[in-house]
Amino acid sequence: MSTPTQQEIELQAAAFRRLQKHLMEDRTDVQNIDLMNLAGFCRNCLSRWYQEAAAERGIEIGKEEARELFYGMTMDEWKAGYQTDASAPQEEAFKKAFEENVGKG
Repeated sequence: MSTPTQQEIELQAAAFRRLQKHLMEDRTDVQNIDLMNLAGFCRNCLSRWYQEAAAERGIEIGKEEARELFYGMTMDEWKAGYQTDASAPQEEAFKKAFEENVGKG
């Protein structure tokens, strides 16, 4: 891939913000476990990627801080307001999806 232009960077950032809004405001009903099981990533992955991008630039952000920056709230607040209990089949599928998508690194 070639180095993106400033305009491309700005458009990518805008697309990321729209994805974040979609997941955090428009579709709070979609559970992280379902995202991971179907797409191989979830809100936590996005916050981790944010943290990793910061680290690549010499900016240290902890896991919980990165999650708060992405979620706009603490994980406890998110869980209390939006997270539901996972079913046994969801948890089983998650083990596989996590290993395939996150456990590799």
